[in-house]
Amino acid sequence: MKTVNNFEFNQRKYIPVFPKAPGKPTIYIEGYPYEDDEPMAATGFHGEQIALFFDQLYRYFQIDDYIHIGIDNFIYYREGDLTKCLSPDIYVVFGVRKVPQRRSFYTWAEGAVPATVFEFLSDATAHQDREEKVERYLIEMGVQEYFIHQPELKKPAEFRGWRRNAFGEIVEMEPDAEGGLFSETLNLHFRWQEQLDTHVRLLRPYLPDGTPITTSREEHQLRVEAETRAAEEAALRQEEAMRRQEAEAELEHLRAQLAKR
Repeated sequence: MKTVNNFEFNQRKYIPVFPKAPGKPTIYIEGYPYEDDEPMAATGFHGEQIALFFDQLYRYFQIDDYIHIGIDNFIYYREGDLTKCLSPDIYVVFGVRKVPQRRSFYTWAEGAVPATVFEFLSDATAHQDREEKVERYLIEMGVQEYFIHQPELKKPAEFRGWRRNAFGEIVEMEPDAEGGLFSETLNLHFRWQEQLDTHVRLLRPYLPDGTPITTSREEHQLRVEAETRAAEEAALRQEEAMRRQEAEAELEHLRAQLAKR
């Protein structure tokens, strides 16, 4: 069984090393819209997937102040051109400060582009996510890796990823035997699992050694279970000590009786 200390050791061991970006955190630049009329999550399936996935990545990377995890906000990647803008579900940027929160992310101001981007397929955007956005993210914006995933369980499973190779060409990643993909940029493995109770096909991150990155809910439950086990073990030890004391007292009593004879 892996302990918290083991996980924290491996966490520091596996988190990528990167330089700090030359720019500075930029909350807002006048003239660049930071919201629209679209809701964050297209469906409840997407809402659960995005919320849990963000929670896992945010908690995993929280030990480094220079890793920023973005969720569904605009990324402007060419100064002065409002059309050069995308809004991924989740993205990870290395080398920029985690805080403050940004209304939008401006690549030229921060001096960095996202290392990895995740989109969760919906009926309205699935075609763009599979086709147009592959080149826009990887070539135009300069992202190193791009992943798409279908979280709705009743729809066919679809988890795909692309990266740029050493020649700048787009290459689709080869899945493993279980359909998982490894992110060389994040140094994390990603696999999905079916949540039958919620009908969500949940994409989850794992350390390279196979250790799952828990959600806050799961971590809380693990701590509650550990505390319960510790309390039960303490109660058993106390009960055993009391029985031992009673046995010793009974033995002393018998010895005293025998001594009187």
